[in-house]
Amino acid sequence: MADRSITVGAHTVDAHHRPFVVAEMSGNHNGDLGRALAIVDAVAESGAQALKLQTYRADTITIDADGPAFRVSAGHELWGGKNLYQLYEEAHTPWEWHAPIFERAREHGLVPFSSPFDGTAVDLLEDLDVELYKIASLEIGDLALLRRVARTGKPMVISTGAASISDVDTAVRTIRAEGNDQVVVLACTSSYPALPSESNLRSIPVIRDTFDVVVGLSDHTKGIGAAVAGVALGACLIEKHVTLARADGGVDSDFSLEPHELAALATETEVAWQALGEVRLDPTAGEAESRRLRRSLYVVADVRAGDVVTEDNVRSIRPAGGLEPVHLDTVLGRTFRTDVARGTALGWDLV
Repeated sequence: MADRSITVGAHTVDAHHRPFVVAEMSGNHNGDLGRALAIVDAVAESGAQALKLQTYRADTITIDADGPAFRVSAGHELWGGKNLYQLYEEAHTPWEWHAPIFERAREHGLVPFSSPFDGTAVDLLEDLDVELYKIASLEIGDLALLRRVARTGKPMVISTGAASISDVDTAVRTIRAEGNDQVVVLACTSSYPALPSESNLRSIPVIRDTFDVVVGLSDHTKGIGAAVAGVALGACLIEKHVTLARADGGVDSDFSLEPHELAALATETEVAWQALGEVRLDPTAGEAESRRLRRSLYVVADVRAGDVVTEDNVRSIRPAGGLEPVHLDTVLGRTFRTDVARGTALGWDLV
């Protein structure tokens, strides 16, 4: 199976390039455009490559109703008991903010993109010349939306939180049926915050190989440990929520990274990717000095021709240069051919 790759602007997203780090603003602007733009600035300084929004209004994602089905379950850690319509009213990014946010991101060299939740959102994003789309976890079964986005011909990122393998298969097949094969599938645990023990990162290579896609991770755990581990298992794209300060509050602040943590994520995921290297069990070029200092057999006391080789006059010591230590038993009991000074590397010519 060939390595999959997608291109987004100047970036190539695949196993042969540093991880593509996406900072998700979501509702962390707290209803303030100035704060939203400040988040963009912080993302740019962090070393992340992309900024993601969510493009919806409350009435494009739900309806204003207040029955039990339209409330988050009471036991939810962050949003327990909240009415969906009111939650989305609070969290949404006003459509008129998209243009200035996209403009600021592009000024910094970031790739701005978004998750649309209906066709009107796709139209807005197309007007903004978006280069990439994200399908949110809970929209993976909205095949009409998937088809609409796929027909743009743009690369598509799909989150798999709360989805079955059948759901993922149907989504990927639906997109490819529209002639769009630029697909990134993200392992995702759709709980907020997610427990590391429920991240199941070993699924990452299985997703890659099963669906023949670029694979990544949408991570809702606290901190960056799970994301770095995801890179070690093959994730080429990492998505994390970001805020200016968790103490400021906001719908997603509890599991969002602060700017210095996002910078650490960008750095450490690249380190993890570099450390993967290739499969090899031979010494590397950087180990040349260590190879020079490996143990070998040396004469450790002045000897004369005819003296017997003993453990008192030949030992395995650092550095290299003499016979390999494995030959010690072979040379013990032999005699020296010539006088040898202490500190001489032992070779076959000396015994």
